[in-house]
Amino acid sequence: MARALRRAERARVVRRGWHDQMNILYHLTVPPPAMPECDAVVQEIGALRGHFGGRLVYLNPNRAFPLCLPRVVFGLHKLRQLRALESDTQIHHLFNPDPFPFPVLRVLRRPIVYSLTGGVRDRRPSVAFFASFAAVTVADGRSLKRLRAWGLDNAVLVRPGIDTTRFTCSPLPLRSEIRLMVGSAPWTKRQFRSKGIEALLAAARQVDHLRLVFLWRGVLAEEMERRVRRLGLEGRVKVLNRRVDVNEVLAGVHAGVALATGPAIIRPYPHSLMESLAAGKPVIVSRCIPMADYVEQTGCGKVVDRVTPTDILTAIEALAGEYEELQRVARQVGQRDFSQQGMIASYRKVYERILESTA
Repeated sequence: MARALRRAERARVVRRGWHDQMNILYHLTVPPPAMPECDAVVQEIGALRGHFGGRLVYLNPNRAFPLCLPRVVFGLHKLRQLRALESDTQIHHLFNPDPFPFPVLRVLRRPIVYSLTGGVRDRRPSVAFFASFAAVTVADGRSLKRLRAWGLDNAVLVRPGIDTTRFTCSPLPLRSEIRLMVGSAPWTKRQFRSKGIEALLAAARQVDHLRLVFLWRGVLAEEMERRVRRLGLEGRVKVLNRRVDVNEVLAGVHAGVALATGPAIIRPYPHSLMESLAAGKPVIVSRCIPMADYVEQTGCGKVVDRVTPTDILTAIEALAGEYEELQRVARQVGQRDFSQQGMIASYRKVYERILESTA
């Protein structure tokens, strides 16, 4: 009888607004970033912790060990800490780009939410492993459809969001120059190609009227500066490797751009593009990035089929030709569709369902 009463009380707490009492343990599989405020996933977790409470654990051990350890051992060095934290944890929430089956998750006793921060590719994951979680969240419809087709009925769509109140619309007349903000910086030298950095620099070298502003985050900054100097683009390319007010940067550009050669390289809805739209700036995005579907449906920018200088310049020319209309649509949808409150509300539903099922 006493147990039933406690269960009923927990259910009442859930129904009347339990978010101030949540105890969620958030997990990240990347090392602590040099500039946390510039990392999209860290920002998202910060917003969730600010609303629901909870703690954050970094499972990646490669900052503390001299050798580069494989993902299969991530979190095992923190088993004692994780078990201690589980005593008052209600839900585990892990963020990782792809559906990798981390063995450490098998030893956790509380319900797990696995958020896939990158687009889901064609390779089928371990369905049995991911079906054991309370929820698997994705940010885009392409990934949701793919997971559901593989039999993962616990897959849930959670649209990403940003603090749109930090952004204001500052129209910039389009004259002889066109200025683009590039917000997705590479983590490795290989990503200079796969994130379109090389193609963008090559495009800037081909036309005098293109100006690029790169938001950097403390990784490979010297390598980027060397490439800019080698191509003689010092006067046309700016690399901001410091903390900046993105709203101020956007006031000085015409559009935002995010490119990738594959869907798992970059987030399905890149933060820099959501920020651009929140500031009333249209966007240019690769077709392989799921946000391209949204861009085409709403008409708030242009889509690039291939990450080549030719395709990039074609998209820029098309954007310039329709700039007033694209800017009008961007102003209309940016503040409406990407609010942080919407993202938090979606996660609230996920957490609430889990708590009610375990009450």
